[in-house]
Amino acid sequence: MKTIAPAQGSLSDEPEFKRLTAQEAKQLREANPSISPWWVVGGQLGVGSLVALAAWGITGKAGIGWSAAYGALVVIVPAIVFARGLTGRFSSLNAGAAAFGFFLWEMVKLALSLAMLVAAPKLVVGLSWPALVLGLFLTMKVYWVAMVVSPKRKKRLLE
Repeated sequence: MKTIAPAQGSLSDEPEFKRLTAQEAKQLREANPSISPWWVVGGQLGVGSLVALAAWGITGKAGIGWSAAYGALVVIVPAIVFARGLTGRFSSLNAGAAAFGFFLWEMVKLALSLAMLVAAPKLVVGLSWPALVLGLFLTMKVYWVAMVVSPKRKKRLLE
């Protein structure tokens, strides 16, 4: 029987897995704090309010302000449902439940967003789709801003 040598870049060339001590794990968590989903939702509420007021103030038309506000709500309401689902007891049971919960709540968030968009013409008087999309887009971008401006990260950067 012929023996085959391991190929270059095989698993045997990788460094061995090193378990972290409790102190090392604590330092890693402190160096990379997680962002609360509620922090993101709060930021979205603030930005959505500002966008709606700015749209109304700039154009002087209430319909455009309400359209921008509804666009923000298309992001905020599903984000609240998603955050509540992720912070529930079921999602923290184990890694499998957490992964399943994440995908389940992400699908619920997507379906709720689509349902709100479909309902927009019936719910918003004088709907302006460009204002709605602008409110939706700017509110959605808060995810990126929240990662940079998170209170824990800001505190760490100041130290």
